[in-house]
Amino acid sequence: MDLITKYFPKLSETQQKQIDALDALYRDWNAKINVISRKDIDNLYLHHVLHSLAIANAIHFKPGTRILDFGCGGGFPGIPLAILFPDCSFRLIDGTGKKITVATEVAKAIGLKNVEAIHRRGEEEKDKFDFVVSRAVMPLPDMVKIVRKNISKEQHNALPNGIITLKGGNLDEELKPFHKIVQVTPVSDFFTEEWFQEKNVVYLPVY
Repeated sequence: MDLITKYFPKLSETQQKQIDALDALYRDWNAKINVISRKDIDNLYLHHVLHSLAIANAIHFKPGTRILDFGCGGGFPGIPLAILFPDCSFRLIDGTGKKITVATEVAKAIGLKNVEAIHRRGEEEKDKFDFVVSRAVMPLPDMVKIVRKNISKEQHNALPNGIITLKGGNLDEELKPFHKIVQVTPVSDFFTEEWFQEKNVVYLPVY
């Protein structure tokens, strides 16, 4: 929890309680349904919660913004972002029903009213959103083909609507088709922990 408040010192008491509750909830659910590797659960706040919140340093979503978490797994980055932006609405989708069960139950347990988690593949999602967020679900060109249809033309934020995804490693080849418009920001610009070296926030406006 100290790791989160180190970078987000203005959290409300409710937000702090919600983030604090994630550890026990994910440990409990992970024992039933493996959504986080057993070795990684001890690093929940560093590897999953704080990593998800790197997106919040790339953009401050305005109230009313609609966000789709594409391939949310057990709820990342959607649940930490939904805690941070209670006035925005988040839809979490994943093709694996068990993972959606975990995301749904965690959101319910901490009282998140701005989250809906649906067992659905990206190809089946029909609604429009301001932004699509994800964590290394698939190569960006493949993702664009699936979610382009879901990006709304109506703009509400300082950044144009588009895709914001968390990716690691060398992205030169993957991002080549978008080199004129894509923006890549190292997560280490925001967080000093060594684990974030070579991890990036990738933003692609979708017109």
